[in-house]
Amino acid sequence: MTAADFIPLALLALVFFLLIIRPMRERQKQFTALRQMQDALQPGVRVMISSGIHGTVRSLDDDTIGLEIAPGVVVTVARAAVAEVAQPNEPTEPTEPTE
Repeated sequence: MTAADFIPLALLALVFFLLIIRPMRERQKQFTALRQMQDALQPGVRVMISSGIHGTVRSLDDDTIGLEIAPGVVVTVARAAVAEVAQPNEPTEPTEPTE
């Protein structure tokens, strides 16, 4: 067998890596980051759950959180449903009116 016989096998291995293994690693990194964010939740933090509902975390249990979605309205949702933590808006300087 010559080196030319191994080129198709090497190309097949490269395609397998690029189409299967690499995307799997990226999804694993995203999942790990999401899990760390969910584990770091604390009461008082504004979050958005996967269904698009925004609210403030009021209580935490092992697998659930109490989410206040309106004043006095607290719903219990799965901790895994938290999709993102809201970033506080930074105050902006008022701009001078232009004429």
